[in-house]
Amino acid sequence: MLLVFKEIVHRKFNFLMGLIGMIALVAFVVAFYTMTQATQKETIRLTRDMGFNVRIIPGESDMNQFWVEGYSNLSMSQNVVDKLVSQKSVNYAHLTATLHKRVQWQGKDVVLTGISSKEREPSGAVKSKMIFAIEENKVYLGYEVANQFHIKEGDIITIFEKEFQVSKTLTESGSEDDVRIYFDLKTLQGLIKMEGRVNEVMAINCMCSTKNGDPLSELRAELAKIAPEAKVIMKSSVADAREKQRKMTDKYFSFLFPVVLIICALLLGSVVLTNVKTRTHEIGIMRAIGFSGWHISKQFFLRAFILGFIGALIGFVVGTLLSYQLGPNIFKVAKTFISPNYSLLLWAILIGPLFAAMVSVLPVLWFVNQDAAQLLKEQ
Repeated sequence: MLLVFKEIVHRKFNFLMGLIGMIALVAFVVAFYTMTQATQKETIRLTRDMGFNVRIIPGESDMNQFWVEGYSNLSMSQNVVDKLVSQKSVNYAHLTATLHKRVQWQGKDVVLTGISSKEREPSGAVKSKMIFAIEENKVYLGYEVANQFHIKEGDIITIFEKEFQVSKTLTESGSEDDVRIYFDLKTLQGLIKMEGRVNEVMAINCMCSTKNGDPLSELRAELAKIAPEAKVIMKSSVADAREKQRKMTDKYFSFLFPVVLIICALLLGSVVLTNVKTRTHEIGIMRAIGFSGWHISKQFFLRAFILGFIGALIGFVVGTLLSYQLGPNIFKVAKTFISPNYSLLLWAILIGPLFAAMVSVLPVLWFVNQDAAQLLKEQ
């Protein structure tokens, strides 16, 4: 071991060149993987902010009426949510039971919407809510409803002869949501005499990829087994955007990684070759006095292990720092999504020395197995 360290100090430029190659390889893998993970988190957040992309409605719904009205005029048991949760499906997330009813209120058409105060997670994971929770006997008003009737937060309104306090008036959305009056689901169910009934369960499709590239078919097949009384509709544009984003980053990595791996392997190989060639006379003498090829090879492999270990440590630090500096600009992700991945450090420490040793195998074995006289003659 001491001899190896002395050799490293003596031929420090050669060692430094190999170290640079190892650092570059590890830093690239760490930086790209860290930024890719951050991109996936950012994509999840962005698609989540785009709203629910899955709608589960009664199976017998007239789709023409559904698209014209914006909701199904049929209802189903709220227990459909319990069925989905009990199956521990990981393909539906943020399950939110809702009930809609269009009514005339003060001479205007409005949509009464009840939203469950709880979002159910079949996976059991704890996630932040996607939509507001409304207290019982209070309401949120869509922008147009509040604007047309000059209603402010804190005002009392009467619906079906029952008084409700306006907790919040919502900002303009540019959609039918502007003419909605939102209730807690249980409150609306009691108000319109539909206890235990819903006409839609909103959710997010959390499938990152599918075997056949058709997530909607898989969701429908899954729902048919769990709750055959319902059917699922998916906003494909949102799901497609998420899938394309994931595949794009995977494609970048799968293309760039082999290129960087080959370049770094060639650099390390040339450094090892140079090191071995400059020590030809030393190898020849050791062979001449009886040292085996394996004994001599161990010195070079130990040097490679040391180079790989140090390169892995420094490469992890450099790669993590690069992800912090370049990630927000290249992948347009928030810095809060970028964090050190210490499992990569463990893998780098394990694989880095092995990679450096493997690159060293051919040039080392080529020279140490030559005849001692030939090696001394070359020197």
